[in-house]
Amino acid sequence: MKTKDDFLNGQILLIDKPLEWSSFQAVNALKWAIRKKFDLKKIKIGHAGTLDPLATGLLIICTGKFTKKIPELQGQVKEYIGTFTLGATTPSYDMETEVDQTYPTAHLTQASIKKATNQFLGEIDQVPPIFSALKKDGKRLYEFAREGKDVQIKSRKIEILEFEITRISLPEVDFRVVCSKGTYIRSLAHDFGKAVGSGAYLSALRRTKIGDFNVNNATSPKVFKENL
Repeated sequence: MKTKDDFLNGQILLIDKPLEWSSFQAVNALKWAIRKKFDLKKIKIGHAGTLDPLATGLLIICTGKFTKKIPELQGQVKEYIGTFTLGATTPSYDMETEVDQTYPTAHLTQASIKKATNQFLGEIDQVPPIFSALKKDGKRLYEFAREGKDVQIKSRKIEILEFEITRISLPEVDFRVVCSKGTYIRSLAHDFGKAVGSGAYLSALRRTKIGDFNVNNATSPKVFKENL
């Protein structure tokens, strides 16, 4: 059993973030559980890399003195698995917003879908989604998006180390991707749709690895609380 001092001196906690929870909610759930259990007025706690509410999977949470390790952990390579839905796009590039346009998919073949992954391998320029928490002129991009404003978003260099299609059942395509810090899988979905001559949006996402940390060793916030 972990003691109060263990958490204050620093712990790296692997959490499997539930669907529809924000990363902030997950951190908060742990923070309250630890404070209540050990009657602490405060404890430093933070996560090493956000996951969207519509994604599940590995969230690394650091406590106490280990919060200093967050930048180093954030910089590590990540692995994701998930699903693209082809033949349509959404403004947010995922299921947070409704479909805004549909596209033909009759021309798609298994070979053309698998081949399209090649053009994303290595270092590429990626434009982050407008529905993101990145800031421009002191304002979050999603605030501009919700106001219906057009904004010029700068592309940034990211690296895709591995990208494979693991199942094709149109309009759904399952994938596995290994990528650098700063990669938006939603943008990858959107760009992949263009690459195959059809639209696409991200319909499921799960983060499975961050560096050497694996979601197989993670617990849900509920289980964490019960085992404290």
